[in-house]
Amino acid sequence: MKGKALGLTPLLIILLQSTFVLSRIAFEKLTDVDFQGTAYYTVRNLSLYECQGWCREEPDCQAAAFSFVLNPLTPVQETRCLLQNDTQANNPMATPQRSVNTYYMVKLQVRTESVCLRPWAFERVPGKALRGLDNTIIYTSTKEACLAACLNEKKFPCRSAEYEYGSMRCALSDSDRRTAQHFVQLVDTPGTDYFENLCLKASQACKGPRVFTAPRVGVAEDKVAQYAGLHYYTDKELQVTSEAACRLACEIESEFLCRSFLYLGAPHSSIYNCRLYHLDHYTLPDGPSAYLNAERPLIDDGEPIGKYFENFCEKPPANANPSGELPVTIEHQQDTNMSSNLTRNDANCDKTGTCYDVSVHCKDTRIAVQVRTNKPFNGRIYALGRSETCNIDVVNSDLFRLDLTMAGQDCNTQSVTGVYSNTVVLQHHSVVMTKADKIYKVKCTYDMSSKNITFGMVPIRDPEMISITAAPEAPPPRIRILDSRQREVETVRIGDRLTFRIEIPEDTPYGIFARSCVAMAKDSKSTFQIIDDEGCPVDPSIFPAFTPDGNALQSVYEAFRFTESYGVIFQCNVKYCLGPCEPAVCEWGRESIESWGRKKRSLPHNETGEAAAEEEMNISQEILVLDFGDERQSTDFLRSDKPGGTASEANFGEKTVTIVEPCPSKGSVLLLGVACALLVLLYIATIFCYYMRKWLAPPKHL
Repeated sequence: MKGKALGLTPLLIILLQSTFVLSRIAFEKLTDVDFQGTAYYTVRNLSLYECQGWCREEPDCQAAAFSFVLNPLTPVQETRCLLQNDTQANNPMATPQRSVNTYYMVKLQVRTESVCLRPWAFERVPGKALRGLDNTIIYTSTKEACLAACLNEKKFPCRSAEYEYGSMRCALSDSDRRTAQHFVQLVDTPGTDYFENLCLKASQACKGPRVFTAPRVGVAEDKVAQYAGLHYYTDKELQVTSEAACRLACEIESEFLCRSFLYLGAPHSSIYNCRLYHLDHYTLPDGPSAYLNAERPLIDDGEPIGKYFENFCEKPPANANPSGELPVTIEHQQDTNMSSNLTRNDANCDKTGTCYDVSVHCKDTRIAVQVRTNKPFNGRIYALGRSETCNIDVVNSDLFRLDLTMAGQDCNTQSVTGVYSNTVVLQHHSVVMTKADKIYKVKCTYDMSSKNITFGMVPIRDPEMISITAAPEAPPPRIRILDSRQREVETVRIGDRLTFRIEIPEDTPYGIFARSCVAMAKDSKSTFQIIDDEGCPVDPSIFPAFTPDGNALQSVYEAFRFTESYGVIFQCNVKYCLGPCEPAVCEWGRESIESWGRKKRSLPHNETGEAAAEEEMNISQEILVLDFGDERQSTDFLRSDKPGGTASEANFGEKTVTIVEPCPSKGSVLLLGVACALLVLLYIATIFCYYMRKWLAPPKHL
């Protein structure tokens, strides 16, 4: 009996150790997403790490949602930490909600002593998987057990894990989204979550050398730096003497895995000039597209904010040039001299020596993909997955084009928040795809903000898939006022029937809508709103609703003016939408009328406000309105600053309008003199009669 008791002692010790291990707390973090849950405490203006630490110490806290407000006018970011004692993040069937500038941290109980002391041990990406790069596959009953297996792995550095909830399949890998040795891409996999191990040392973050370089994602470096400075939460700030010192600080950072840094320039006074981040473009849910869709800050002097660098995993030296491998990122600038600038080593050339110059033209209903080659091409070009319904055959041609429809299933063009994308295949053989074929990811970004076209390429799959992004420039609108003969006029009479038009060129993919239109006199001393903020006419009897005419908006009205001025200045707020805009339904009395004063409903928006980055444009136009008796030929003095008139100027936007008030004519002066003389005689006669009556009246006697 005593021997049995002694034999049970090691088992009890093991069980006690297991119980101790079960109590280890770790966190997983999700970027720019949020889950439903029961919030029991909210704290403002904490740091990210104070928020996470609070949840760690609170026994009831199951998750913490940390969000911050972008406000460049304040010295620090305004933050909110929301603690939840119940969360849907642990429900595999729950769908996360997109939430900008939010980090969602879920508390875990992980059965391992390898949990690091960093704020979170894993970065979680719901519904994604890294296919084909698994080193070990095991089956565990819980997600936490899978993550513990990744932390405990000794045979290879476990950089990522995938857990499939239905089959309880746990896949461990020494690759992650940044691995350069293989073709790497996260794919949509419902019921599976992807996890990246953030307990790794900086030296283990990459298979090969880890270097810091400007991200090559087809977006201008200053735009990426601007986005990072505004939208990334700063994990640590330092004052350093040089860019190299800021880079070194990121390389040796141990409190968190530093993925990127922003160097703000040479130090001055006591201001921090080096910011360290745990984020990079791989961490963002939208990837590099986030840089294209971001709006500019409230205060922007046009100067670069600084230099932004991300960690880049190079290939291991032992396999520097594996057969058939492609570089993970390349840069490409459109060049018309293809024959001299493209070689067989370029990612745009295949092994047959054919080089491709691919450009994207964004239209209102289609994406036009134009291809130019350095020698005649024979084969076909089609949309991936729609080879039968969206294709063209190419016969011995060096210039050809494929139009991808943006609606319907013929070309299967995808749309997310104003970004339309598709995948195009350049195939030599009529039936089979070979290594010599090219695959391009094309993308059109309609963000309504008059941006220049950006062009860049990134191979994202084998064979050679290249990403091309374009953004069509929104043209400036103008106001024209036409008479009944459709002639542009500047001087009219009260009651003349006029056509008020807001126009943009016909060859643009954009439509326009107008609202907040006002008519003004002089220097805006008198104003009258004709179209309200919803796009509806204030008084249709004076100025009717806008109706579409091609890409233009127009309203037919009768000329009016203000009592104190001949000059009437119209000013409207004009915005853009993709394709024709949808009218607003306006109530006037018992009638409902339509006015083209709001956006197309089908155009996607980010409900949180981050994608509503449209740029407003105010335009104005002046017209002179004469009374019924005024002569049209005598109105030159109304428009020129000549002797005999007093001029006042009103500046609206970039246009200066001169409004002139005329001096009285000779006839009007004579008429005014006669009237004044009669008034004086009447006054004198009245006084004379009064005193004569008083003098002639008999005196009163008491």
